[in-house]
Amino acid sequence: MNIKDIFTPFTAWSGVLKDPVTIKNPIGREAAPRYRGFHDNDINVCIGCGTCEAICENQAIDLVPVDGIDTKSGDSGLRPKIDYGRCCWCALCVDICTTDSLRLTNEYTWVDTDADNFRFIPGVDPKDWYEKEDGWRKPVPNYNFYGKERVHMGELHADERSDSFIEFVKGYSKEQAQQEADRCVSCGICTATCPAHMGIPEYIKAVRNDDMEEGMRVLYETNPLPEICGRICTHKCEDVCSVGHTGDALSIRWLKRYIADQIPADTDKYKDILGTGDLAKNGKKIAIIGSGPSGLSAAHYLALLGYSCTIFEKLPKAGGMMRYGIPEYRLPYDQIDKDVDYIAALGVEFKYNVNIGTDITLEQLEKDYDAVFSGTGLHLGRSTRIPGSDNENVYQSVDLLRDIVLEKPVPVKERVVVIGGGNVAMDITRSMARLQMQQFGKVNVITTSLEDEEHMPADREEIVEAREEGCSIIPGYGPQEIIIEDGKVKGLKVWKCLSIFDEKGMFNPKFDQAEERVFEGDMVIESIGQGMDLSYLTEEIKSKIEFNNRGRIVVDADFQAKGLPWLFVGGDIIEGPDVIHGIANGHRAAMGIDKFLNQGR
Repeated sequence: MNIKDIFTPFTAWSGVLKDPVTIKNPIGREAAPRYRGFHDNDINVCIGCGTCEAICENQAIDLVPVDGIDTKSGDSGLRPKIDYGRCCWCALCVDICTTDSLRLTNEYTWVDTDADNFRFIPGVDPKDWYEKEDGWRKPVPNYNFYGKERVHMGELHADERSDSFIEFVKGYSKEQAQQEADRCVSCGICTATCPAHMGIPEYIKAVRNDDMEEGMRVLYETNPLPEICGRICTHKCEDVCSVGHTGDALSIRWLKRYIADQIPADTDKYKDILGTGDLAKNGKKIAIIGSGPSGLSAAHYLALLGYSCTIFEKLPKAGGMMRYGIPEYRLPYDQIDKDVDYIAALGVEFKYNVNIGTDITLEQLEKDYDAVFSGTGLHLGRSTRIPGSDNENVYQSVDLLRDIVLEKPVPVKERVVVIGGGNVAMDITRSMARLQMQQFGKVNVITTSLEDEEHMPADREEIVEAREEGCSIIPGYGPQEIIIEDGKVKGLKVWKCLSIFDEKGMFNPKFDQAEERVFEGDMVIESIGQGMDLSYLTEEIKSKIEFNNRGRIVVDADFQAKGLPWLFVGGDIIEGPDVIHGIANGHRAAMGIDKFLNQGR
């Protein structure tokens, strides 16, 4: 280095007092068609997932709120703002965009003396070049930083599973799981949508890194039932997955299952991984009614806080509707036991075959415990109440599904008609098909629903798999009468359904009587919804709490029953049948109980 090298940088100060000069038309010619100029963004297609912000090495992109765009499921309500003092026009933001809403126009000249004007929100702040067609868009097809198609999970062929209740979905191998995990862009839209707000990008990262223990730690932060939820979660997260906008949504549920499956059914191993080997007790006791997802979740998080929890369950084993309402081919009972055994290992006590209201009253629980949580689920079926529905060969799906688990005698006829279009209807449809195959060597089940196929509430794969197993799914018809001859069921008369709700959004189906059909059957199973059994609430307790117009107990944000501060309520009887919602509000109720019992501390 010489003396010139030292002083040369300071020559730039020679112009510090000179007025700046702006060249109004520095070049003045059109750029090449594929030139990477200023951004445009279709804000109605963009979901504000933030992948563009995350990939920008120059920190030139910030996600900001925009007037008129609200946060909703699958849309953060934010839109990218570009700082052209930082942008290097690499176009990685365009290439990673999961909705293909972002592009670079070929406009490259813009003169302004205010540097702040070069920070703007494409598609929102008015610019002259939005209408230009030239520029850089993501090349198609097959130009993506992530796979468009999800990795297929193997399953038993319909011929192999049609007469068996063993689990038919095989699960991912390590290679498959890592390949699927590589499709994740870690945008977090899924976390915002998940009722339990699980750290989905974090546990998917653990799959990529082959770190199952870290994956378990992430899962258990918000979900103590990963084996269960990895199989039967309604996966709302996948409905909003950003990569699903231009391809297949990520198999988030299956990746959760993959992590849980890798850890052996060893409670000591679980406690070691999760650091729960020595939990100090605080001397307070909590009674929990029901061992469904909300009750198990509440017990888990209360145990971690030092509470002594006792779960009262009226059936012989834990799980609630997860065990007694979901067939074993979808949710093997040993996987339920794996989740339950760990919760029991935390010191949670289970008392089975105890019916609250008869074996012990709710008032007695109030006296014996510091607080009570109730998550009794939806164990009652609902009837169509159409003519003939009171016949002895008309059944409720929830009753039959429970009897199958309890290994009670289940009536099986050669021709079965199921009324309903939800997942429970598919469960009983496929269960009866298996029983028919075992007993008669053939399947003859017809399932019909008011909804057309596009609007059936059942998961799409449930409908497809039911048909693969020989069941007939005939949607879009409303039940009018169960045909009875000489005291025996002969079939179900239906009319074509034209609409389900009226102009006010009220349930008021309309039918085309001219399009009448009769589905022949020897037994009819109703599966049009489930009800709650609140018979354990005495009239005195009912007089102290509030009910909404749907007959559900009114609770506050902590799931504390209004009018009875010692009673907390969650699960299906609050938010309807959904495992992940039950897990989420059981967790929140546990935090609410802790706050309630420590207010004066």
